[in-house]
Amino acid sequence: MTLVAARGLTVRYGGVAALTGVDFEIGAGEIVTLVGPNGSGKSTLLRAVLGAVRPTAGAVTRRPGLRIGYVPQKLAVDDRMPLTVRRFLSLPERHGAAEVAAMLDRVGAAGLETRQLTALSGGQFQRVLLARALLGGPELLILDEATQGLDQPGTAAFYQLIVDLRRETGTAVLMVSHDLHVVMSATDRVLCLNGHVCCQGQPYVVTAAPEYRALFGHGTHGTMALYQHEHDHAHDGCGHDAAAGAEAHPHAQGAKPEAADA
Repeated sequence: MTLVAARGLTVRYGGVAALTGVDFEIGAGEIVTLVGPNGSGKSTLLRAVLGAVRPTAGAVTRRPGLRIGYVPQKLAVDDRMPLTVRRFLSLPERHGAAEVAAMLDRVGAAGLETRQLTALSGGQFQRVLLARALLGGPELLILDEATQGLDQPGTAAFYQLIVDLRRETGTAVLMVSHDLHVVMSATDRVLCLNGHVCCQGQPYVVTAAPEYRALFGHGTHGTMALYQHEHDHAHDGCGHDAAAGAEAHPHAQGAKPEAADA
């Protein structure tokens, strides 16, 4: 079942194209990761999916009544404003104390209800943002570089939590990430953007594509640490959905992520 689809999506800001002719869709229960250099249109695509920006051309369609949860890459909170975690999680829709406590426990932030939002560590704050997104029971969870500012163990733990939540609840996940080396084993499909769709498909297809290599180079800097695959056959080129008809490949077990270059 398709939750969101974009056809010929073009978005311009002041005459400058952020996205041009993007075709994209995400289905129920799917994890899709957006990658691309800075300024490639990743956040613009997320905002178009959310309905926060209007397409200059093309269209985005959402399944009627679709529930979406959103975790931004950062959220500025005035440190002069007293706001507890419990109160934050009840804005704008009020949730009971037991429901809030259960969700905080689920995302690994148990016992933070009475803490001031501005007193949280980076990891705690991102988990609270995730709890807020999940309290609405989303069918689609959107993460815009939600691990920005976390160290590598914190990043890996956050993404593992996302995988567990997808398995338990069936929610689809659309995320922007520079941590492809960490999310590789969890992602069903990668969409590589550079103002348009350069290539898309299963992770092993995209990382082998010339368009991806042109943007990120041949050095993976740990990209394949959680996804190891021996190639003895050719894959489809990019510029279209290279995942169509691709065979499944086993992920490496127990692989340790390498330190990613800044």
